[in-house]
Amino acid sequence: MRKALATMAALAGVAFAGATDAQTLRMMKSLDAPHYDGQRTTWSPTSDIVNMFQDTLVAMDWDGKTVIPYLAKSWTVSPDGKLYTFKLRDDVSFCSGKKFTAADVVYSFKRLVSPELKAPLAWRAGNLKDIRATDPYTVEYELNEPFADLLLNLTMFTTSIHNKDSVEALGKDYGTRGADGTGPWCFESWQPRTEIVLKRHDAYRWGPSMYQNKGPVKFERLSIKIVPEDASRVAAMLGGQFDVTHQIPLQFIQQVKASPNLNVQEAQPNFQLMYYGYKANRPMVSDKRVREAMNIAINRADIVKGIMLGNAKPAYTFIDPAALDFADSTKNIIKEDVARARRLLDEAGWKVGADGIREKDGVKLAPRVYFTQVAYFGRVSEAIQGYMRQIGIDWKVQGFDSTIAFSKMSEQDYELWTVTFPYMSAGDLLNFYFDSKNIPAPNRMNWNDPATDDALRRGRASLTAADRAKYYAIAQQRVTEEHLWMPVMNIDMYVTSVKRLKGVRPHMLYQNTFYKGLDYSF
Repeated sequence: MRKALATMAALAGVAFAGATDAQTLRMMKSLDAPHYDGQRTTWSPTSDIVNMFQDTLVAMDWDGKTVIPYLAKSWTVSPDGKLYTFKLRDDVSFCSGKKFTAADVVYSFKRLVSPELKAPLAWRAGNLKDIRATDPYTVEYELNEPFADLLLNLTMFTTSIHNKDSVEALGKDYGTRGADGTGPWCFESWQPRTEIVLKRHDAYRWGPSMYQNKGPVKFERLSIKIVPEDASRVAAMLGGQFDVTHQIPLQFIQQVKASPNLNVQEAQPNFQLMYYGYKANRPMVSDKRVREAMNIAINRADIVKGIMLGNAKPAYTFIDPAALDFADSTKNIIKEDVARARRLLDEAGWKVGADGIREKDGVKLAPRVYFTQVAYFGRVSEAIQGYMRQIGIDWKVQGFDSTIAFSKMSEQDYELWTVTFPYMSAGDLLNFYFDSKNIPAPNRMNWNDPATDDALRRGRASLTAADRAKYYAIAQQRVTEEHLWMPVMNIDMYVTSVKRLKGVRPHMLYQNTFYKGLDYSF
């Protein structure tokens, strides 16, 4: 392995030779995005770039839980939880030089929730009744109903502030040919599937308190190259052709850590769950006993050790125990027990056939399982396929290229699928996936349950942290006991950087480890 990596490093010197001047920070990522308009997508390859050149009203501190001032220097909330009054900074400007005011906030949120835009994450703005500027630096944000997670959601790229002039001038090319923002970096150019170039926002002085440097950034430019091949990214970092990346394949992390020229840091905290979801209205997996049998028949520790080489944590709950509003009551619902799995399947009427596969009413227990052909998804799916055969279930696994995987998942003709989902809190994950309003996606389970909906509604509308945690715990308990997902592991996330690069600290927000990059320097 070491010889192979050394060879790749030597080759990288040729493949990635380029500018190494101290004024350009060189980053590498594996996937490009179709555009960089954060309101029109859920795609994390868009979000990480958007967070560099656009800002939000509030920011997420390093702990992954605490909301801190950003473009809004302070805020108040009415006793009924329906009216937020934000006091804005008066020293902020867009990259274009235009002064930032309350009018930009009003425009951005009205665009986000407009029916014409069809923004997939518009729900992060809450049930917005009205948003208005009462003076150039005060915004009143009025909801139809309380939304306990509003501030948390306002840290997300979806709620970034846009310049109306830029949106209207570029029209359909907004987010491709350009986009204006108030962030520490400015959008300069984009060559699809090749490179995004950002330049320093010289006027920027309003970085959030989590950074020592409030701006401007220390580099004139940020060059972000798209390098899809796993081995090429490893070789390029070992060869010193890039300064930073968060997308080193996990199987190479230990080798990269051993390099004398590189630093590897793990994002803490980091909530990224790899799960398999059950399309619960499909006959083959409609019985909770069948879903539970699958959930308790796999050895998560062996998967983490053998496939992830220890770069993940076995997951027995839907929510990470370190996340906001995790319910302790869910810790012991999923217990690995192969003997019990077999008994549950017997009770459900699925009997072992001559070939070792269970059947009922002439139908084999052979659910179709979809996965995306990237990273570790295929190997994990095949490992679980082996565990399933030990209890008489014949998983029919099928992988799809990332360009068509989501369109295949939009179909209804399968029983399970898998993704890795980055989230911020219990409420964030639960509202996204389990509210019946989100059928058929992202609620691909087709879970339409009044009890779950009621608990989620009460959690969102809670006026105290205690009530919010109480109702989200009810929802967690409900969906976990129904075994709507097979949680497998919580994926570790790392940032790899050259040792001469100082001020590197990975952020956990939606896999956006770089976030603003204000403290980076040589």
